[in-house]
Amino acid sequence: MANSLCLLYLLLFPTCWLTISVSEMVLLPLTHSLSKAQFTNPYQLLKTTSARSAARFHHRNHRQKQVPLPLSPGSDYTLSFTLGSRSSQTISLYLDTGSDLVWLPCSPFECILCESKAPPLSPPLNLSSSATAVPCKSSACSAAHSSLPSSDLCAIARCPLDSIEISDCKSFPCPPFYYAYGDGSLIAHLFKDSLTLPNSFSIQNFTFGCAHTTLGEPVGVAGFGFGRLSLPAQLFSVSPQLGNRFSYCLVSHSFNPDKVRRPSPLILGRNEEKEKQFGNENIEFVYTDMLSNPKHPYFYSVGLEGISVGKKNIPAQENLKRVDRKGSGGMVVDSGTTFTMLPASLYDSVVTEFDHRVGRLHERASEVEDTTGMSPCYYYGKVAKVPLISLHFAGNGSSVVLPRRNYFYEFLDGGDGVRKKRNVGCLMLMNGGDEEELIGGPGATLGNYQQQGFEVVYDLEKRKVGFARRKCSSLWDSLKN
Repeated sequence: MANSLCLLYLLLFPTCWLTISVSEMVLLPLTHSLSKAQFTNPYQLLKTTSARSAARFHHRNHRQKQVPLPLSPGSDYTLSFTLGSRSSQTISLYLDTGSDLVWLPCSPFECILCESKAPPLSPPLNLSSSATAVPCKSSACSAAHSSLPSSDLCAIARCPLDSIEISDCKSFPCPPFYYAYGDGSLIAHLFKDSLTLPNSFSIQNFTFGCAHTTLGEPVGVAGFGFGRLSLPAQLFSVSPQLGNRFSYCLVSHSFNPDKVRRPSPLILGRNEEKEKQFGNENIEFVYTDMLSNPKHPYFYSVGLEGISVGKKNIPAQENLKRVDRKGSGGMVVDSGTTFTMLPASLYDSVVTEFDHRVGRLHERASEVEDTTGMSPCYYYGKVAKVPLISLHFAGNGSSVVLPRRNYFYEFLDGGDGVRKKRNVGCLMLMNGGDEEELIGGPGATLGNYQQQGFEVVYDLEKRKVGFARRKCSSLWDSLKN
């Protein structure tokens, strides 16, 4: 691997391995397509996607109960690689900056309450002969179990007491650990094996979770959050020349099973001094500082100062500007949640101002709101007139103006035999609930739908997040050539 930028790209096509003959570039195939059999119209997909975004958000606040919900294929972004020095099996996982663990289904695999859910992105992994169990007296085992000290882990692994006392139980495997999301949970064992990228660059002793049983969670996840077990952390630890920065540029959602999606580049080893040299665009990044979260240290949290609807600035409540000692507050930048979630008071203020400007020009589409879970929605003629929406971050006064398609989704309402077909558009922000319920978790989430069309940079060393408007498909074309 050359001592320069290492670029890792994600393809949104379910193709075979593709390698570019440039040392800094690696292209990985990934799936970002919709199933016509599962979703015949945008209503179904929007409904399940909005429900999943809400469930994921509320699960992070301890007062909320976990509710398994259907996964929304096509609303998330996935990457692919191979595991095992003697294996040719390709593994496809969802990219998730909101978690710090890489896990995947392993054979034999059983998913409970998964009848209505999408199947795994790739067949359950058959562990290769080169895979080894992670010992219980290891930092990786402690990291997976979070708060438990290694001696307790050895006890859970039924290590004899005399072995624990003389610290001689390193060979005992790490006990299985429990991991939960908003839409499911799993029990997994930790293993180590080689992870190989398409250009034959490998990470030896890559640590991952192997799950044989899950509840409502049939797919695997590539955690990109803070934490020593995340994929970028493990890659950066063995390749220090890459630095501690990564970015992605998400090509827009369409929620259309017939539309072919262009590649979305994911860049590992992003070089700050050379940011403007990528492509032919004049790029200016807007940065905001990360906030530390003592309860959820793997989150990329930022402070939100307010939201503008047109020229109307709506201040955010204080808990969105910072994170307290209980881990409450701030806004999490999350690639694994589709729609942005806002606390009720801020959401209501944004919707009131938005409806004040749009509702007097266009008819409210209440029927569409009931079937999609999104609100407000409007019928319109040839063009919908909607105001600009901007996010204002706390700390340094930085702001990001969202493209129209990032917050207003437009499609054709097919009617029902009585109602004629009409153009309809919906505001793509969601109500996260009352502030009193959002205890012990983030106050808001910036979802991947609102991140589309931006290159989002995560600087782990300087602890800041940057945003720059990009034509992501053009960025892919300029980088691969």
